[in-house]
Amino acid sequence: MNKREFIKAMSVGSGLTVKETNKAYDAFLDVVAKTLKKGDKIQLARFGTFEVKKRAARTGVNPKTGAKIQIKSSKAPAFRFGKTFKELF
Repeated sequence: MNKREFIKAMSVGSGLTVKETNKAYDAFLDVVAKTLKKGDKIQLARFGTFEVKKRAARTGVNPKTGAKIQIKSSKAPAFRFGKTFKELF
């Protein structure tokens, strides 16, 4: 399912127009991005949790040369499904 199909399915399920549903989708993504950028997490009951994970600095290997390289610590967005959602499958 791509974005267009998802928006259409959400529109049918919610009774909103496709245009309204697209605005809600965009607003959802904006809120998630802004919240994670602040360092907060979002917990959506029965669905899951959006959060920022910290990755520690580590030593890696360049696959081309085999040389060891230092990889800096970093932050990455992550999503963990909730128990209720996992139980659906």
